[in-house]
Amino acid sequence: MQNCQGNGRPDKEYESWRWKPSQCDLPRFDGKKFLELMRGKTLAFIGDSVARNQMESMLCLLWQVEVPKNHGNKHMQRWYFRSTSVMIVRIWSSWLVGRSAEPVDVAPASVVKLHLDSPDEDFFQYLPSFDVVVLSSGHWFAKQSVHMLNNEVVGGQLWWPDKSRPMKVNNIEAFVRAFSPDHYEGGAWNTGGSCTGKVKPATELVENGFTNIMHEKQVMGFKRAVEKSKNGSKLRLMDITEAFGYRHDGHPGPYRSPDPNKKQN
Repeated sequence: MQNCQGNGRPDKEYESWRWKPSQCDLPRFDGKKFLELMRGKTLAFIGDSVARNQMESMLCLLWQVEVPKNHGNKHMQRWYFRSTSVMIVRIWSSWLVGRSAEPVDVAPASVVKLHLDSPDEDFFQYLPSFDVVVLSSGHWFAKQSVHMLNNEVVGGQLWWPDKSRPMKVNNIEAFVRAFSPDHYEGGAWNTGGSCTGKVKPATELVENGFTNIMHEKQVMGFKRAVEKSKNGSKLRLMDITEAFGYRHDGHPGPYRSPDPNKKQN
């Protein structure tokens, strides 16, 4: 779906890199075995561009075993593997929570309203039909938005009209989960930063205050969830933040399309 080399990317060394755990053996992904294990089930990737990249990577691996049928529409991508009746689904949900556009109190219509106490119905209505769900989101909480609880304005990101009144909820408080840190250089996503042009994994981690405080909040949130867990629920945190600090951004950058006039920075 995003053929970087077909769209003009000149280097190929990245094809030889792979993750190698230090304390165990990670066998090569077996697409045929995966489809057998998932026989008759639906795997859904829900979230932002990270979810899209994960879904596309999974399809690339499974495509080597069988070419799926496209059963999707504009609301939901659906790829069906006939031999095992496995369905791979992707639904876009930037923040994973409910959104509205109409003005509320001091919040204008021009800024999206995030209802932190309700899920995004674009995907929530389909959850009963999914067997495995992978949620991916995080970086959209750095974009402009209004935070709401019980239909009351309680905070915002890159928006707050009353500087004399403290927010009840900032973008750190609004979001709790592990996520892949960004790799912008020369500025942030909205100040001219860029994360393209990388051809090898990072050799050292670059300190990032936003990533650190998000990570601290995520670990605390997980510990709180463990303390409140009931009915023998088993919770595990796969902490990806440090590991993915060495993996440059997964977006294809200028090689997203074959446009000959694309910018190279």
